[in-house]
Amino acid sequence: MNPLKITVATLLLAALAAAAGAAETPPRLTLDQAIAEGLAASHRLAELGARRDGAEAAALGAHAAKLPVASAQAGYTRTNHVEEFDLQPPGQPPRVLYPDVPDNYRTRLDLQWPIYNFGRADALERAARAEADATGLDLAAARNDLRLEITRAFWAVVTATETVRVVDESVRQMDATLDDVRNRLKVGLVAPNDVLSVEAQRARQQMLLIQARNMLEQALADLRQLIGAPPDAPVQLDAALDAQPAPAPAPDALVASAREARPDRKALEARVAGAGDRRQASLDARRPVISVGGGVNYSNPNPMIFPRVGEWNESWDASVNVSWTFWDFGRTAADIAASRAAERAAKERLADFDTSLEVEVRKRRLDLDSARAAVSAAEDSVRAATEARRVVGDRFDAGVATPTDVLDAQVALLQAGLDRTQALASVHLAQARLDRAIGR
Repeated sequence: MNPLKITVATLLLAALAAAAGAAETPPRLTLDQAIAEGLAASHRLAELGARRDGAEAAALGAHAAKLPVASAQAGYTRTNHVEEFDLQPPGQPPRVLYPDVPDNYRTRLDLQWPIYNFGRADALERAARAEADATGLDLAAARNDLRLEITRAFWAVVTATETVRVVDESVRQMDATLDDVRNRLKVGLVAPNDVLSVEAQRARQQMLLIQARNMLEQALADLRQLIGAPPDAPVQLDAALDAQPAPAPAPDALVASAREARPDRKALEARVAGAGDRRQASLDARRPVISVGGGVNYSNPNPMIFPRVGEWNESWDASVNVSWTFWDFGRTAADIAASRAAERAAKERLADFDTSLEVEVRKRRLDLDSARAAVSAAEDSVRAATEARRVVGDRFDAGVATPTDVLDAQVALLQAGLDRTQALASVHLAQARLDRAIGR
């Protein structure tokens, strides 16, 4: 075969293999991308969005209640035949005053407009708008909650991945130690029970590796569910535990920021305002309502025309009406009492939120400081355990240390690595909880 053709075919096969490998490798997912996908796929947020739309529609309805209402009416009535009533003036032909018209047609164009109700409609509109704003802020708070859940699941996957790596590396080191001890047993340098001890420790670390891999699969399942991915979709994360977040500001500044930024606190403020507006609307229900109305009738026969004739005629009317419910056996008083209680409850709930907000922010800030300190201690432990493992390994090679000493050093190094992994993950989770506490 032509060497040029062989070269071209080889290059094509290599390109196809590379393309297939690239197609099978999923894109690396950052934390921001995971949060964006989770927010877009959340059914809970979709439900709250629908509730917000409903509250917005209710606010529009409350505003429309202050505007005129125009309606068109039409009807047909069939009556029984009646004896006509006529009148015959002297010297004139008879005149029918009430004819027999069994077919009655009526049409009307009507307009009603409550022009003044002492602010009750305005108060109800403000209350509906406050509830719509509060519902929108509930949606923002739910987004923050979901962002925290996704962040926790994301770092759980990163932590589990790092845990698998640490335990897998320890298992490989244990395999090397086991081979070394077995070789020493063959030449009579160690006792058989030393081999059994190393084998037992190796089996235990293999069990830890299996558990770590299972925890990784569970964490991946949780993350897939939160971001709306299929249960078996491959996920590759673009993150590292070593990347530390920036230091947090002082607690007082964080508390002030939380008071301004927390959407759930703003929702409580909106509901307090809405409760006050509903209380005012209940008080205004005791006052009169002034409205205007009017319409045009086009009927056959038209009852506004006398004498009655079986013909199509038009008429119009305009009116000013005053309605005042001055006694309703306590219904308005009960509404006022209920609205006052609801307003008081909303204010107390806001006060309780403010009381717990400062405590929550300060606790999250302390958790972050503790997590950072734990990372520093874990780093020192890893360095010390690594050096101890090296020294014990050298002593074991020189014949002045036992396999038990090597096992202890190896277990201490594994535990230090796991502690470091957990400490690094705690920093990221503490930062995420602090962000949630201050409304980010």
